Amino acid sequence: MLKSPEWFIAWRYLWTSRRERFIAIIASFSFLGIALGVATLILVMSVMNGFREELVARVIGFNGHLLLSEGEKLQNVSEVQAQVEKILGVKYTAPLVQRQILMTSKKEACGSVVQGLTPKVLTKRPLISKNLISGDLRNFLMSGDAIMIGSGLARKLNVRVGDGVKLTTPQMNRTAFGSFPKTKFFKLVAIFKSGMHEYDQNFSFIPLATSQMLFSLGDNVSALEIFVEDPDRLQKIKLELKKKFPDYYVHDWQQVNEKFFSTLEVQRNIMFLILMLIVLVAAFNIISCLMMLVKDKTKDIAIFQALGANQSCVLRIFLYVGSFIGVFGAFVGTGVGLLLSYQLDRIRLFLESLSGCKLFREEIYFLAHLPSRVDLSQSFLVCGLAIVLSILATWYPARKASRLDPVEGLRYE
Repeated sequence: MLKSPEWFIAWRYLWTSRRERFIAIIASFSFLGIALGVATLILVMSVMNGFREELVARVIGFNGHLLLSEGEKLQNVSEVQAQVEKILGVKYTAPLVQRQILMTSKKEACGSVVQGLTPKVLTKRPLISKNLISGDLRNFLMSGDAIMIGSGLARKLNVRVGDGVKLTTPQMNRTAFGSFPKTKFFKLVAIFKSGMHEYDQNFSFIPLATSQMLFSLGDNVSALEIFVEDPDRLQKIKLELKKKFPDYYVHDWQQVNEKFFSTLEVQRNIMFLILMLIVLVAAFNIISCLMMLVKDKTKDIAIFQALGANQSCVLRIFLYVGSFIGVFGAFVGTGVGLLLSYQLDRIRLFLESLSGCKLFREEIYFLAHLPSRVDLSQSFLVCGLAIVLSILATWYPARKASRLDPVEGLRYE
């Protein structure tokens, strides 16, 4: 097929003489448009995939797959915990106390979300226990007045490990002199950096027993976190929990973070549509390129037809020209897009070292690095769409060329 006369003529038309360089330049821009559009689309989709995957991993690493609650507080925790852990697929459960508090240091004050957890449960969360930038988790295990906070929160309070912080709760202490907010002093024993800005800026941890006493909960807790062995069985376990505890609230991690992840999905789809327009514009460039080529080669087409070439032969010549631009552009764009996607964070670090400024701020993008996850099936789909658009764009000018009247083409020659 590659040795057919149609391919030979199409190739010659792509590499025109100096007199006809303008058409070659238009063809080059069409090729670059397809390649850049495909590369950009693959790169952006890889970043969006990476963001979602990274955020899901951090959300699950910080919270349980499921949350079982009874309203303001969960009673009979031990009994509920024992029943939940009997369900097939449940890995372990963790009683949780969570409240909003005011945290004060010697110099600063700010709001925080404090979680009360048992030290044993905290060690099972590698996102926290394996990401300590200061202090030691063993100190948290040994002291009832220990507190662990995020790196962003530590910066806001201007505190280091060993400093004291005061927690002020919404609960009121009634005294002979009036009612005052309940407060307690804690010693900062560790600072973590999870890599997710929201958690590092707002969250802190204290021992479960201390939190129950601080918020006057007795033996009760806020909720029971449930971790499952297989996330694919999450909905089945959720249904079983609802059957066992009909009067309780059961939320999965997707419901808790529904607005955030739905917004991310909408942004991903919008970005796909916007960037697909780049490929569409490049496809229209192919139309204009071929229309000019047909106009320029009217005499040649007439000669071919006079020598016996039929309409399908002429049609194939111009289809090959447009298809070559589109297919080659799509393949080059796919290769460039995949290469950039695999090396994205290295490129970011290189550009930051070159410019001397931070290009990716975690307070804006939630994460401390630029994630990228390549989905090959998605990349090949983008490549395929670009090729289809290119071939469709080629059809009209190729059809127009095949229908030229050879008599009209040679009338003034």
